[in-house]
Amino acid sequence: MEKQLLHLVFGGELEDLEKVQFTDLSKIDFVGIYPSYAQAEKAWRAKAQATVDNAHMRYFIVHLHRLLDPQDGDDH
Repeated sequence: MEKQLLHLVFGGELEDLEKVQFTDLSKIDFVGIYPSYAQAEKAWRAKAQATVDNAHMRYFIVHLHRLLDPQDGDDH
């Protein structure tokens, strides 16, 4: 059985483009958790493209499997 690699996609409006500091944490957009980097990247691209008109809007992919198992050396 292949190891499950979880990836979280989320985003929101940043106060400053130089830092990851959100303007309002209550408005964070939790897009979802995905079982592969490829699926997470697809969701990330869709959200990033949908919000391209707002320069302060940023979406991120977090490798949850690395947080859950710090010994995990897999990149994706």
